[in-house]
Amino acid sequence: MSRFTLTRQLPEDATSAALRDDVVTGMTSEPKWLPPKWFYDTRGSELFEEITRLPEYYPTRAERSILDRRAADIAAATGARTLVELGSGSSEKTRLLINALRDHGTLRTYVPVDVSESALEQAAAALLADYPGLGVHALIADFQAGLRLPVGEAETDGPRLIAFLGGTIGNLLPAERAEFLAAVRAALAPDDALLLGTDLVKDERVLVAAYDDAAGVTAAFNKNVLAVLRRELGADLDPRDFDHVAVWDREREWIEMRLRARTAFTAKFPALDLAVDFAEGEELRTEVSAKFREAGVRKELAAAGMRLDRWWTDPQNRFALSLARP
Repeated sequence: MSRFTLTRQLPEDATSAALRDDVVTGMTSEPKWLPPKWFYDTRGSELFEEITRLPEYYPTRAERSILDRRAADIAAATGARTLVELGSGSSEKTRLLINALRDHGTLRTYVPVDVSESALEQAAAALLADYPGLGVHALIADFQAGLRLPVGEAETDGPRLIAFLGGTIGNLLPAERAEFLAAVRAALAPDDALLLGTDLVKDERVLVAAYDDAAGVTAAFNKNVLAVLRRELGADLDPRDFDHVAVWDREREWIEMRLRARTAFTAKFPALDLAVDFAEGEELRTEVSAKFREAGVRKELAAAGMRLDRWWTDPQNRFALSLARP
């Protein structure tokens, strides 16, 4: 394998087709919803990076603090020769794992998995410049549409460590999490492991503030999905017609981000030949972000055929990294 290999597992038009399907399904549901993955165009990704630096938004700092302290332990516990990262994005935090696994003397290949070809190419170029000898086999893939990892290649052999960081699993509904974890389990060989990042249940005020910051950056991030719909589908949605809302659902133990219509209007989607009525005060759910407890993570892993082997948290017990094995 060359130092950089790019494998496409999605059709060229897969992203566009998925957006159309999600908009038709979500906008005609009651209540209306959209999955959070549509936040992340170029502007949305920039806004999220800004969010991670806000004083209210603790998850990125908390997870990084765990990796700072525990990356060497993770490397020793797994001895991974191949590091797979799902939803890799810029691969910034992953460098802590790469450093630890290289120091441990085992890592040969990094496999970033993302739907964005440009994000994969940019991250790979930066990593290859900084880590001579590291192989990068990037996959253009949607981890929710099935997990197909490279097999039969010496460069991507085991043990493998699959990393799913950032608390992203919280964006999946319970049934989606079960399906995802089952797919991960099916991809794991006996010596492989899953490193899972989960945000933890905590004071409601802390949670809501993390998704409704004083500077309004999260509000702009939330409304950015409207710009995506305008650009990709010709939708006549105006951010000024919506308020950003973040609420804590105590029963389900998750944060919901919503866009609340300020007045009654009809939104048109010319590319879909679709018109959608909004009542005054009607809400469009744009994100679910579940928070977890150790017992719940253990239970969900067990249901998928995995056991919780290690559990690490930051000093304030805000965030957790779990190491799970088949």
